[in-house]
Amino acid sequence: METRKCLNCGEPLKGRSDKKFCDDQCRTSFNNRLNYDSSSSIKNINSILKKNRKVLQEILSIAIEGKIKVSEKKLHDKSFNFNYHTNIYKTKTGTVYYFCYEYGYLPLENNFYMIVKRSGE
Repeated sequence: METRKCLNCGEPLKGRSDKKFCDDQCRTSFNNRLNYDSSSSIKNINSILKKNRKVLQEILSIAIEGKIKVSEKKLHDKSFNFNYHTNIYKTKTGTVYYFCYEYGYLPLENNFYMIVKRSGE
């Protein structure tokens, strides 16, 4: 009969015939290693989205009327990443806003953006 071995450390297994790991630590280590790549990319994307939200929030915090017009350069200077946003909102008139959670931006002419905060949520 072939000796079964732990999928993580390779030690011989004793006990149930369907046992795959010698203990909880080996099971956890195996699953953490297995899921590292996918959770790593998710963490990186969430980090970028949170950074974008923070940039929009900081810029909007100086606004008097709940919205502010800023240059693309200012956003780039604060490391804003235009490739990442949580959703897109299109108005009835066809205006397209890009949102990072509740903070959004509207592309304007001459490389300017209107920064807004979604209300009522």
